[in-house]
Amino acid sequence: MGRAKQFDPDVAVERAMQVFWRKGYGATSPQDLVDALGIGKGSLYNAFGSKHALFELALRRYRDEQAVQLIELLERPGPVPVRLREALELLVRMDLDDPDRKGCMAVNAAAELGGVDQVATDLVRRMLERTESAFQALVEEGQRSGQIDPGRDARKLASLLLTTMIGMRLTARTADGPDRLNRVVDALLDSL
Repeated sequence: MGRAKQFDPDVAVERAMQVFWRKGYGATSPQDLVDALGIGKGSLYNAFGSKHALFELALRRYRDEQAVQLIELLERPGPVPVRLREALELLVRMDLDDPDRKGCMAVNAAAELGGVDQVATDLVRRMLERTESAFQALVEEGQRSGQIDPGRDARKLASLLLTTMIGMRLTARTADGPDRLNRVVDALLDSL
């Protein structure tokens, strides 16, 4: 009869997510994970198989917990420009209030592993596609209600919103305050 696990795998994935998010995949050593999770290397590999398998779980956790927040804000009721502003300003606050300035784990993974690690690339691509679809649905709603020019291409605007959001998340990692990011939000909303 095997021993009961000495740790909660769900808590372990959460802690691993924080380490990978802060340091990136390549800079995270197995020892970093062992230290953060409070388990031995043997338990780490027995429970998760590999550092990469744990990273996949952590990236999925990020998607399920963090990335969904933006989509939920975009989908709630209210004036479209207000929801869009609140969503973008929320990202600015989250990024600037984070003492580690981790940014977005999906964007970080895309910058580090995009095109190199197929699993990470696919996970991030799906996250970004989901966010872009939420932006497109919001733009189309705004067009139907007369809050956004119906003559504009909703898909192109959604791509612009996504790409601008990604740039904002990267810029926030080195920003010394919210001014530049707030100007981006203002300019983006003015362009709609």
